[in-house]
Amino acid sequence: MRCSARDRRDPWVVEIVADVNLGNHFGLHDGDEVEIRVPITRVRTRVRIEARLNENRSRRHFSWLISLSFAKRGITLAEKDSMRLKFYGTRGSIPICDASFQQFGGNTTCLQITFTDMNRVAIIDAGTGLRNLGRDLRAIGHKQDRIVIGFTHFHWDHIQGFPFFAQAYDPGQKITLLTLGRDPTVTDLREIFEVQMQEEYFPVQLDRMGATFEFLQIADASTHITGINDVETFVSAQRHNHPGGAYSFRIERNGKVLVVCTDVEHGEQIDVRLVELARGADLLVHDAQYTAEELQKRRGWGHSSFDQAMQVAEMAGVKRLALTHHDPEHDDEFLQRIEKLCQERFPNAVLAREGMEISL
Repeated sequence: MRCSARDRRDPWVVEIVADVNLGNHFGLHDGDEVEIRVPITRVRTRVRIEARLNENRSRRHFSWLISLSFAKRGITLAEKDSMRLKFYGTRGSIPICDASFQQFGGNTTCLQITFTDMNRVAIIDAGTGLRNLGRDLRAIGHKQDRIVIGFTHFHWDHIQGFPFFAQAYDPGQKITLLTLGRDPTVTDLREIFEVQMQEEYFPVQLDRMGATFEFLQIADASTHITGINDVETFVSAQRHNHPGGAYSFRIERNGKVLVVCTDVEHGEQIDVRLVELARGADLLVHDAQYTAEELQKRRGWGHSSFDQAMQVAEMAGVKRLALTHHDPEHDDEFLQRIEKLCQERFPNAVLAREGMEISL
């Protein structure tokens, strides 16, 4: 079976330079088309992880099995990625289910960060995408004693998935609901979720869900979160302009930097504090709900334009930019056009799609 390179321009795609018989390990047959994808740092062997069988066009994901088979043959693969980000919700304001919104997704903001060296996940925001995140964790049998959900802020579209998070109903599960940053506007974190789940609004109240909840508010994350799995991990937060207050996060680990900056209104000038927060990031995830024209009509609503997101990326010298918090009026066709325009200005920009994964 011959495995070869696909799309040399993609920095995550590299080639296998030898014939490799994978049939014994994966039950594949001659004539099956195989693609393998892994995050790459230093490599001898370039691969793409994803198997596609010609017979039925189905896809099988088996990155750990492929790594094992190559290891047995003495072939060195890439170093592990430090973090992997997956978008479970990319829509802003309200979930959308129309057919013309499926490519970029209709669930509201929810991000999963996987620390790949220890296979532990952390979550940012609990929009409606949190339901599918919880289902996926169950489907793959993922278990961890404590799940941390950090919140940028508490508007509906960032918390409305919480009552549908399956792990919250598990009596054996511990969940930390976390705010980071100085000068918080929320003083009683538990009350936020208790009110949302009052019997007037939801049939199951917070204290009847089952899991054990910890409500944690940290002003200085850098002094609280210093090591994960004995690897130095630095987390910092910056408050930014949004009705009711909101925070951007910077996560540094193993020399990689992820910055999440959503629900931000820059005003007439770009917020230089956020530029410094994003300085040199490997990936910046930035709010881009409006066009420049729409933004002029929606001042005070708390969001950014595509142009402003790219300006932050340019000023901060980030490597990659993912634009998110798509407006509920922007369908797939519209967002496809916008993505092409953004890539003409910032080639390493992409509009976030539900289910998209980016490795750092």
